[in-house]
Amino acid sequence: MTRKTFIKKASLLAMAGVLPALYSWQVEPFWLEFVERKLPVKNLPGHLEGKILMQISDLHVGSRFDWHFIIDAFTKARDYDPDFVVYTGDYVNLGTPEEISSLEQVMEHAVKGKIATLGILGNHDYGKNWSDLSITERICTVLENKAITILKNTQQEYEGLRFIGFEDLWSPNFRPMDVMKDYDPSKAGIVLCHNPNACDLDVWNGYQGWILSGHTHGGQCRIPGVITPVLPVKNKRYVSGAIDLHDGRMLYINRALGHSFQVRFMVRPEITLFTLTQS
Repeated sequence: MTRKTFIKKASLLAMAGVLPALYSWQVEPFWLEFVERKLPVKNLPGHLEGKILMQISDLHVGSRFDWHFIIDAFTKARDYDPDFVVYTGDYVNLGTPEEISSLEQVMEHAVKGKIATLGILGNHDYGKNWSDLSITERICTVLENKAITILKNTQQEYEGLRFIGFEDLWSPNFRPMDVMKDYDPSKAGIVLCHNPNACDLDVWNGYQGWILSGHTHGGQCRIPGVITPVLPVKNKRYVSGAIDLHDGRMLYINRALGHSFQVRFMVRPEITLFTLTQS
């Protein structure tokens, strides 16, 4: 092999390594996908047929990526004019004063539903070791000041559709039976639960319906059908998308809008648009 041929082949090999790295760092983390799908709900009132429910999850506002991307995403999302908007947790990374100040700026642009806007908390919203409730209170204040109703082991009904919201599985306030003991199967309902591992616990009291989660980010980097190297759940089935739990419950895991770190490969950031239908 001549020196010229060697340099040419070495350069091609180097580029083959550099281009995927640049793509996963500078392209895919900001390549938002709006995922559209139907959401069949038992006992859904007829007047809610065809209404749009938007799920936004895992903003992770902080210093690990340019959170102005979140504001841009909100601007695009408002064009869909949703009827309901649900935020399913992890608004910040650590809950520092700087992050909460940034969160206030971001949520000035929050997407709102014409009928209702609700949220739940994720593990990162409880600060260090997921146990600093003073940070939780400050985050809730920011969100509630932006007219986002936060469900903390509580439920709220809007026009015949009941939203049930859990506090996070890893938090000291995870008490889902506080609300599930009052579960009424004759009502149309949707559960908001940040960590999908909660689906495997005996806390559901016969619930039949959809559970909307986040937390996994879809792994952020994966080769579908081959490997998802980092997945922060015990049940490795819980990656992303719709999962049939085979007991009348259906789970949907949103791939997250923000990032724990600015890297994604074959796992684009997601905002989900559900069209409500009668089951």
